[in-house]
Amino acid sequence: MTTAETPVDHPLRGASVLICGASGGMGGALALEMHTRGANLTLAGRDVARLAAIPVPGARVVRDLRAATACEDAVRCAITHAGRLDVLVNAVGAVAFGPSSELSAEVAETLLQVNALIPMLLARAALDVISPGGAIVNISGVIAERNYPGMAAYGASKAAVRAFDQALAREARRQRVRVLDARPPHTETGLAGRALAGAAPPLGAGLAPPAVAAAICDALEAGVRDLPSEAFAGVA
Repeated sequence: MTTAETPVDHPLRGASVLICGASGGMGGALALEMHTRGANLTLAGRDVARLAAIPVPGARVVRDLRAATACEDAVRCAITHAGRLDVLVNAVGAVAFGPSSELSAEVAETLLQVNALIPMLLARAALDVISPGGAIVNISGVIAERNYPGMAAYGASKAAVRAFDQALAREARRQRVRVLDARPPHTETGLAGRALAGAAPPLGAGLAPPAVAAAICDALEAGVRDLPSEAFAGVA
């Protein structure tokens, strides 16, 4: 039986982890969970105050990852902070609601830029420098498995991440880097209340971010390569 005098030996202990989107609900929960597992964290996000408020040690990188060199900057800062990069976690996200007939070009472009393009650019920046045996984690979500009316553009942008991850996983094997695509069901991160457009339909009670973060970290430590929505059954 594990006691306070016998700490759990986590594979993440001592790993250099870059969490992008750390100032959001899911990213913040992942930062807390990975800290408890002994990871050496670099936290990237746009909100200075929210990054500073996350009660874990580590480097802070204030960047809008849509900027030209921001993804490369974040990866470089993680290596500067820890001497290497072992795990890249992308928890960046944007959402919009409403019928496709009312979708503006501006909202569609932002959804694709944040949800699909940033993961691609982060992977490009990390692949040549991430440690052999390391991992890239993208959170595409259950919407990437089955889309819903009123969420068409959002779902499409997340499905693009999943499709990218499927091919990236094959490419990254050459460098002994694992790609984990996580697709948790609706989670109470607060993102739905910060929609770019429209109002969220009735979604029901979502999962708690700390529980989802723990499930993602368990999968990461276990060497899992795909984390579909059904894998979160029983997560509170």
